[in-house]
Amino acid sequence: MDVILNNSSGQPFYEQIREQVKRLIQTGQLQEGEALPSMRQLAKELRVSVITTKRAYEELEQAGYLCSVAGKGSFAAHPGREEVRREQEGKLEQHLRAAATLAKEAALSREELLERLEKLYEEAQ
Repeated sequence: MDVILNNSSGQPFYEQIREQVKRLIQTGQLQEGEALPSMRQLAKELRVSVITTKRAYEELEQAGYLCSVAGKGSFAAHPGREEVRREQEGKLEQHLRAAATLAKEAALSREELLERLEKLYEEAQ
């Protein structure tokens, strides 16, 4: 499992782990039912405390991205499609709000902003 921590990001390590594992599950790189490294093993690989990996795993489990089986470990799970969609739409709204604010600060017209968004949307496909 590829998780890379960035010391200079300002984001706590547990959040970096949580977000990267979540992305691996959302993109299908981690399949439902696939075993994740133990908390201790991941902590050792990333050179962080077990408390850090434990917090990341607990938050992923609460959000429905992991399921833990006593004595067997943690496994990737796929939360309900609607839950994932709501989460993604929330993130999208935050980014669009920031883009709209920056566009106004740069004195871009609504039409210019929409043109740029349409171009980026097409490039993303």
